[in-house]
Amino acid sequence: MHFEILRDPVWNNIRVDELTLNLVDTEVFQRLRYVRQLGWTYLVYPGATHSRFEHALGTHHLSRRTLALLCEAEDAASISEEEQAIVRSAALLHDVGHYPFSHALEEIGALHHEAVARPLITEGSVASLLSSKLGKDAPVRVFDLIRGQSESALQGLISGSLDLDKIEYLKRDAFMCGVPYGEIDVDRLTNSLVLVDDPETGRRAIGVQEKALSALESLLFAKYQMYRNVYWHHAVRSATAMYKRLVEDAVEAGVVGVQSLARYTDEGLMHRLETAWPTPLLVALKERRLYKRAAEWPAAELDDDRVEWIASDRKRVAEKENELAKELGLAPGELLLDYPTKTQMLGLDIPVLRRSGKVERLTGEGWIGTINLPSLSEELYKSARWLRVFTAKRTSLDPRRIREALEQSR
Repeated sequence: MHFEILRDPVWNNIRVDELTLNLVDTEVFQRLRYVRQLGWTYLVYPGATHSRFEHALGTHHLSRRTLALLCEAEDAASISEEEQAIVRSAALLHDVGHYPFSHALEEIGALHHEAVARPLITEGSVASLLSSKLGKDAPVRVFDLIRGQSESALQGLISGSLDLDKIEYLKRDAFMCGVPYGEIDVDRLTNSLVLVDDPETGRRAIGVQEKALSALESLLFAKYQMYRNVYWHHAVRSATAMYKRLVEDAVEAGVVGVQSLARYTDEGLMHRLETAWPTPLLVALKERRLYKRAAEWPAAELDDDRVEWIASDRKRVAEKENELAKELGLAPGELLLDYPTKTQMLGLDIPVLRRSGKVERLTGEGWIGTINLPSLSEELYKSARWLRVFTAKRTSLDPRRIREALEQSR
């Protein structure tokens, strides 16, 4: 089998086989070179210009390395080369449906990137390559792994509490941003992954040895630190809020169609908007004149039932933004609301091979002697997630009145 070696700043040497090289050369995958992994984060952390392309290669690298370790284990001898190739392909292709500037457009109601990926993987050049090398059902098998609905025992490597995507992006994002928060004991984690009989389903599944629980906890804390300091940094969220409103308004004006958004690259979409619809909001974003915080509240102070609509109902959000802007003498689009979409901060649900040889499922409840993740998760969530009001210029407002208006708008 022919291999090539790609150099990477995070993993050093990435070994890719002929099928992987051919998949990388498709138009579908090459687009990822021009889609930044962290969207507008580079406006705050200048090094965060890395793309979905290298992240996908890194995830593929981790899948190859982990599969090799699993195949060395006596109870993993049944993993066929074909199944390994399916998993490696899923690791490589898991992000091909991403929109320009990462997850932001999913927050305005656009299709989830996994749904966008379906035709890109099950039709066209990618499907032809997978079918010719791995069988006619290979494209569907790959896509099922990506969306977390595969019957494969190796599903947990692609989508789960300890999937390789999570390990890769935390490590790479921290490295490229120049922050110390993503330090993960990758070797300990990957060397501790095992195939076990899931006590709940009775099926073979990816599990982890008990000795790696401290490394697993460190991964969860790294995720929290990255959300608090990078992904949900106030200036990153300001740029993201500006971008979401910009694209929403462009869609409403007929400048771009929702269905076409996933075909653009970052700069391709910005060029389209710049040439067809050069609004003040677009100019401000391009020149990094980010909106300022006029008011903010941590989730710990809020009643989620009263404000969760700000994270989920974009039509109501735009209406409320315009209403508040008018009250404060601002133009439409000069006041923005931001409440990050709720994500699973410290989710954990994985079979664990105890030192006694017994397999038990570790959920968020944990065990005696381990961290009680549900209560901790909620506390960490409330400290990282903030509701913010951004304005185009310094504006004097009454935070109490604004908060009351938002909490009553149900």
